[in-house]
Amino acid sequence: MCAVLCGFAGMALATEMGGGAYPNGAEGFFAGAVPPPGTYFINYFTYYTADSFNDSSGHSSVPGFRVDAVGNVFRFVHVTNKKVLGGLWGMHVFVPLVNVSVRVPGLSESRFGLGDIIVDPFILSWHSKNWHWATGLDIYVPVGTYDKTHLANPGRNYWTFEPVVGFTFLSGNNFEISCKFMYDINTENNDMDYKSGQEFHLDYAVGKKFGNTTVGLGGYYYTQITDDKGPTVGPDGNKGMVFAIGPQVKYDSKGRSFVFSYQKEISAENRPEGQKFWFKYICAF
Repeated sequence: MCAVLCGFAGMALATEMGGGAYPNGAEGFFAGAVPPPGTYFINYFTYYTADSFNDSSGHSSVPGFRVDAVGNVFRFVHVTNKKVLGGLWGMHVFVPLVNVSVRVPGLSESRFGLGDIIVDPFILSWHSKNWHWATGLDIYVPVGTYDKTHLANPGRNYWTFEPVVGFTFLSGNNFEISCKFMYDINTENNDMDYKSGQEFHLDYAVGKKFGNTTVGLGGYYYTQITDDKGPTVGPDGNKGMVFAIGPQVKYDSKGRSFVFSYQKEISAENRPEGQKFWFKYICAF
């Protein structure tokens, strides 16, 4: 049986065979531009759907497979006026709610629940005229709903430690390039005797601002660096890979921002290949 795991920490909806904790594509415009000192709220709403689970050659390998997931994530960010190594010190926490439906031959299930919470108490950010940089260590805490006997799970049942580096370049003519780089180190899922390999992935966006509106392209790239370890690991280590691209639009108005994006996955290996929709709302308290 294919044990599909989901949550904000798994909105990409891969199995442990090539899956990742981070919801690829969550960031885009201003990915490296942490806001100035203050407190902020960001709401992410996302929908992911896929009807193909690809093997290591990129071919659909599970007839009748389908997954649909809807998630809403509450993120709270606080940036202090204190500096460390010349960068502003900040912190954030993510709280996800997820509904995931999975179908494989002869089995189907839908579950709703709390996903794994993400915390980072030490974010540093630097700013100049055209460049913005940020770094931190996101920690995925396995508090989400999980039961190894279920086909779909909002939680993943293991810790993930994720170093993060992001940058945003803004030119004088309102052209933007942003990227967020991440590397995941996973602990073992003791209920399944399974340990997912280490992963490198990034979110990206390029765009141009016209008045209050920024338009452009964005998406993500994900690749697994080390083999999975466990009783169901294949000869290729169940290493996953995927690339996604699609349009993004951002609108700014009176201290608030609204972001819409669509991302189409291609070249998936050892994971589902589908499409993802995002709506993001950002405001300052």
